[in-house]
Amino acid sequence: MSKPGCSAITSFDIHTRFVYTRAMNKNITLSADEALIEQARRRAMTGNTTLNELFRVWLARYVARPAAADQYEALMARLGHVKAGGKFTREEMNERR
Repeated sequence: MSKPGCSAITSFDIHTRFVYTRAMNKNITLSADEALIEQARRRAMTGNTTLNELFRVWLARYVARPAAADQYEALMARLGHVKAGGKFTREEMNERR
């Protein structure tokens, strides 16, 4: 049913709600030698970055390492049928061709 004065196309109300979400970063405190921190800050500045950004990149890589190890193990399992041709003697490995 349409309201008086409304066309059939707009006979119902449309409600849209926008929900904005934002990733929340958690703050942590690290301890290190003051001189080392200052050297790291200077180095980060020369690379147009911050220690926070460098730490976030390091943390992401650190967490990804087990996944890389799992991928390697899966690859080795898939290549288990490949034979290297047997064991070689020291002389065979060092033989110049």
